[in-house]
Order: sequence, then structure tokens, then C-alpha cells
Amino acid sequence: MSQGFIYGISAAITLGIQLAGFVAAYTLRTETFYDILGGLNYLTLAIYAAIAGAADEESLKWVDDPRKIITTILFGCSRGWLLVFLAWRAHERKGDSRFDEVLGKGGNPPQPLNFFVFWMVQAMWVYLISMPMLFVSSSDVRKPEFSAYDIVWAILFILGVLIEIVADIQKALWVKNGRRGDFCNVGVWAYSRHPNYFGEIFQWWCLWMFSYSSSEKLSGGYVDPLWWVGIISPLFTMQILLNMKPTGLCNAEGQSLKRYYEKCPERYAQYRESTSILIPLIGYKYVPMFLKQTIFFDFEKYEYRPLNIQADENIKKENASEVQDYGSSSVA
Repeated sequence: MSQGFIYGISAAITLGIQLAGFVAAYTLRTETFYDILGGLNYLTLAIYAAIAGAADEESLKWVDDPRKIITTILFGCSRGWLLVFLAWRAHERKGDSRFDEVLGKGGNPPQPLNFFVFWMVQAMWVYLISMPMLFVSSSDVRKPEFSAYDIVWAILFILGVLIEIVADIQKALWVKNGRRGDFCNVGVWAYSRHPNYFGEIFQWWCLWMFSYSSSEKLSGGYVDPLWWVGIISPLFTMQILLNMKPTGLCNAEGQSLKRYYEKCPERYAQYRESTSILIPLIGYKYVPMFLKQTIFFDFEKYEYRPLNIQADENIKKENASEVQDYGSSSVA
């Protein structure tokens, strides 16, 4: 089967799973299996791509291709863990408050269209993140040996998966033990304020780089449009975790830090100053501020600002805008 055909069937499988999930979930007015179907969707694509990629007689069998083996296994471990963790978290939290409004809970009218958008965003998330895996599994290239390049990126991919799993487990145990110290700074959380997000982003950059050697182009992956399309996987992950307000850093930082600054302002300010927001790092407090707010992703939008300070800043911006508008109209 061609790579394009496998990509197309994978898109159809994803759309079918998420549409069926939406219909069932809205009928039952529940979000219980939203994350579960996301995880199962990933695993379904991995299994399908592994089978379809070796379906042709001239294709290298899955068991004879170390790239396909390591990609399928590590992808399965990563998404299998995500499935287990999100299902456990939803059970512990007795639901997901993100869906209360769209499902009409608390006396609100249901919003089927907005609920549908949630499921379609998940469909995009699953499919786009899976692209490097699909690229490797659907490739007919015959390179059974590993180069030094392959080994390095395979190891880094494993590292990214492990960082995310370890971070999730350490945070869960910290919560289970009563949230000692008010904020989590145990294990890898002592070197990154969000190591789980770092692991999620890092592993997809590594898998995309690892997939380079699976290009069917004789000149290499750099002339393969389908390999370049796979960069959407890490970029889309970064967009979700760094810039989208319902989740990721925009949800965890900013005004969500209020509880820490009210309970333990000095200790948390010290932790924040000396701990990287994303990339695990030793000696972060010595990094210049302009580097923190650029290449280390500690952007100003993640800062906590008390509401009275925010109000003052908004007033200043409005006044400045009025002055600018007045000047523009007078010139006109």
C-alpha cells in the first residue's frame, strides 16, 4: 500500500472514532470516555499502520524492520500511558469540568456544536501527532541497519517518553500524599515547573527526526514533502501546550498561580525564579531574563498579575489607545 493510502485510511479511522464518540457522549450527556477514545484512537492507528505498512509482498515485514518495531512499540508505550493516566485522572476527579458548560450541567443549556468542536479538535490532535509514526510504518524503504543518527534520536525519543511518564507519576504521588509543601517540586519537578509538558513536546520532535531515515526518496528526507509534513506533529503539540488557554501552560500559569502566591508567596517566587518553566535545567536562576523570556519559553503572558494590577494596566492601555486614536483622527 502507498503511504498516501495509509495516511488517508488513518484519517478516516480517526474521524470515524471521534464522530462515534461524540454521538454516544452527547446522547448520554457524559465526557467520561473523551480521553479514553483519544488514547484508543492512537493505539488503533499504530496497529493499523503496522499491519498495512507490511501488507504488500515487496514491503519489508514489520518484524524485519527495526525502525518500524521501535517506532510502534515506543509510540504504543507513550500513548498507552497517556490513556491509562488520563482515565485514572478523570476517575479521581469525578469528571472533567471543561465539559460542564457545553453538556448543560449546572442548569446551563447544552451546547452540542461546541461539544462537537471538542471532539473534532481531538481528532486533529490524534491524527497530526501520529504523522511521524505513520511515516515510518508506511514506508517501504529497506534499511534494516541503524545508523548513529538513528540510535541518537531513538534514545532521545525514549528519554522524552520516560520524562513524561516519570513526571506524571511523581505528581500523582505528590497529590496522593496530601500536596506537601503546597506546590510540587519533587523529582524532575525540581528542575522544570512542567516536565510532563516538556516530555510530550520533546518526544515528538525526536520521533520526527528519527523518521528521517524512513524516507523513500533516494536523496534523503530533506527532499521528501511527506517527511516535512510530519513537522506538524511537534509544532501542533507546542501550539496546544504553549498557547491554548483551556490547557497547557496558559491554564497552569498566569492567574492559576494565585493560590501559590496567596499561600506561600516567598517560597513559590523563589521556586519560580530558580526553576525552568519547561526545559529541565540546573542553574536556571543564573540565566539572564531575556533568555528566560525567549528561548526558554518563560514568556510574560505566563506571569501572575493580581487583578488590581491588571486593571491598572488595562486602563493605561485604553488611555494610550484613546490618545493614539485622537491623534490619528485629527490628522485625518
